[in-house]
Order: sequence, then structure tokens, then C-alpha cells
Amino acid sequence: MAVAAFSDQTMSRKAMQAELLDAETELSLAYAWRDHRDEQALHRLITAYMRLAISMAGKFRRYGAPMNDLIQEASLGLMKAADKFDPDRGVRFSTYAVWWIKASIQDYVMRNWSMVRTGSTSSQKSLFFNLRRVQARLEREAAASGQVVDRQELRRMIAAEVGVPLHDVEMMEGRLSGSDYSLNAPQSSEEESREWIDALEDSGEQASQQVEHTHDTETLRQWLLTALTALNDRERFIVRERKLRDDPRTLESLGDELGLSKERVRQLEAAAFGKMRKMLETESREVMHFLG
Repeated sequence: MAVAAFSDQTMSRKAMQAELLDAETELSLAYAWRDHRDEQALHRLITAYMRLAISMAGKFRRYGAPMNDLIQEASLGLMKAADKFDPDRGVRFSTYAVWWIKASIQDYVMRNWSMVRTGSTSSQKSLFFNLRRVQARLEREAAASGQVVDRQELRRMIAAEVGVPLHDVEMMEGRLSGSDYSLNAPQSSEEESREWIDALEDSGEQASQQVEHTHDTETLRQWLLTALTALNDRERFIVRERKLRDDPRTLESLGDELGLSKERVRQLEAAAFGKMRKMLETESREVMHFLG
């Protein structure tokens, strides 16, 4: 904790010692980066406005994120702003950078607020960062006028104020009022209570499925061995090399080894499959007759 605090203080101190740019210098640096990709100009521009990034990062500490991480996200937003800034628009860089810095920090806070993704649209962001403030103001105004507003009516007022659907307010209120719980937490206070993770459905293959798979695999293996008995040695060799290898051989390579043309190997392969099919059909009829 002390290391983090020292790091925050060091970065803040360095930022406060950076130069203050007048409008003319800022403009020349922006042109140098945009037109000539002058990295020294970019570095000087970003360094001069790190104090702005750090100041904005500090406003989001109440969301529980480490200050170092907030500063890092703020600096990323600052760099994006510097890269996209158009000096021809006649706007000060600080005015333009504020939006990018704030957006970068907000995205980080929302990504890390909960394991359950809170939302990423502009309306959801507005609701996430303004719900408590708007709610408190509406409650003060209602109390000042002597009105009694129930929770559902208050949610409707917040939805109208922020400009989002009512169900978004209900969802966000729940996300902000709760926290993530461990799946290893017990379901009750009883000593032998099972954990919540035990209630989750196992997405893996079930025992019955494993047995069926093993049985089917063995049955197919036996069928294949039976079908291969209908072939002569050359046909078995072709089928094995063409279909039973991890890296099947080509007709041409088999032809070279057997002293046959590629077309002749293809004919032998087709004939072998025909024999295997007939053998399996015969076996199938015998099995069905036995079962009948």
C-alpha cells in the first residue's frame, strides 16, 4: 500500500512540475505531431497535460479502483486525445482531451466494477455514473416540497431524468447495491452446507455419455476390423494408408510404391470400400436376425 501511495505521490509531483503551455506553443506542438509525427512534440504535449489526467483520475477513486490503474487509464485517454486532436478546429487541447480521458477511465471502471458486465452503451454509462447523484437530488427536491415518493416512482423519475428505460434503472440499481460473491461460499449457515458451485450444472461429458461413447467406439472398431477381413493384403494396405493414418497418403505416392498408376489405385480403393460395405451389410442383417 505504501509503495502504491509513493508511486501516486511521485507521479503527481512530476506532473505538477511539468511546463504550462500557452496556446501558441500548444498549437505548434500539435501541428508538429499531426503533420510530421514528431515524437518529441507528442511527449512534450502529453507531459504538460498529465496533471489534468491525474486530476480527473482522482475523481473516480470512490469506485474502489487502485489510483495507479486509474492514472494509467487516464494517460491512455490523454494519448488517444493527442493522436486524434485536430489543431485546425480552434479548440484548446485540454478541452478536447477531457472527453477522451474521462471516457477511458469510465470504461476501465465499468469493466472492473463486477465480474458481471454492467454495460457499455452511452446511456448505461450515464446511468452508472449518475444514478446515485440524480437519485439524491430527486429525493432532496421531493423532501423540500413535502412530497412522499416511493421507490418505484423514484425509479421512474430517474429514468426520465437520465433518459433510459425503467428496466435499465432497476438493473443498474441492483448491480450498484450488490457485490460479487464467491461460488465457494456455503448456501446456508449449516455446518454441512454445500457450496454454491455445487449447484452449477456440469458442462462436461456425463458418466452415461462417456459409457455410451466408449461402447460406440468399440462397436465401430469391431465393425471396421470385420469389414477389413473382406479385403486382400493390397486392398487393406491402400485403405489403411488412405483412411486410417493421421496423415493420409496421396493416390500418387501409393501408386509409386505399388508400381501402379494413380487412377488404378483409386479404382482399387473404390473396390475395397465396396467390399467393406457389403460385409457390413451382411453383418447387420445377421445381427438384426439374431435380435429378432
